[in-house]
Amino acid sequence: MLLAIEQGNTNTMFAVHDGKAWTAQWRAATDSSRTADEYAVWLSQLLAMAGLQLGVFNGCIISSVVPQSIFNLRNLARRYLHVEPLVIGENVDLGIPVRIDKPSEAGADRLVNAVGAHAVYPGPLIVIDSGTATTFDVIAADGGFEGGVIAPGINLSMEALHQAAAKLPRVAIQRPAKVVGSDTVGAMQSGVFWGYIGLIEGLITRIKAERPEKLTVVATGGVASLFHGATMLIDHFDPDLTIRGLLEIWRHNQAKS
Repeated sequence: MLLAIEQGNTNTMFAVHDGKAWTAQWRAATDSSRTADEYAVWLSQLLAMAGLQLGVFNGCIISSVVPQSIFNLRNLARRYLHVEPLVIGENVDLGIPVRIDKPSEAGADRLVNAVGAHAVYPGPLIVIDSGTATTFDVIAADGGFEGGVIAPGINLSMEALHQAAAKLPRVAIQRPAKVVGSDTVGAMQSGVFWGYIGLIEGLITRIKAERPEKLTVVATGGVASLFHGATMLIDHFDPDLTIRGLLEIWRHNQAKS
């Protein structure tokens, strides 16, 4: 049994793989001050609901973009799962080359997505991950990570708009019925939604213009489904990209050892 932990700036996902399939997934709000003991209490209750317990795991892999949380997540694995976890970025063989000027600066989530995408989709790729940030990463035909673009996430932009403008409310992100809003909420929703479609289409177009090869575009992340059907430039929506990448990296390192 494998416990895969994927921690973003906003949410942390815990997923269980039984060797054949993913059998359970849970999410919690990311809190860098949460201790290993607090994680264990929360996780043990969810495992019990699924008919499992902390002692069933023989492996754990962690991907985190919150460095101050890694200590506690590692202690969760050591104290309560009784396994030494693989931590992305800490001498873990990804199975793909990282071709950027400073490989150590590449976010763990971006590298894991590259592995997960390369495992399924042929040829060179653009991987778009819509989370706290929206990232656009170029993956070569051999799986190599070749860099990309980082932009503010759609939720972050909406919250910044609300915080900075006294008369603008906090509104839900959704696809508006028309582009020109007839009230403040509609105008905000249109600006954020269609503004992000413009961002996505513009960056895809510019990335493709810089590359000689044909690129397949794959989107993932918490809000990627909002864009489904709104642009023809995204070829695939894949919500399982990250956990697939974690599983591939785990299997690759197990095979080596």
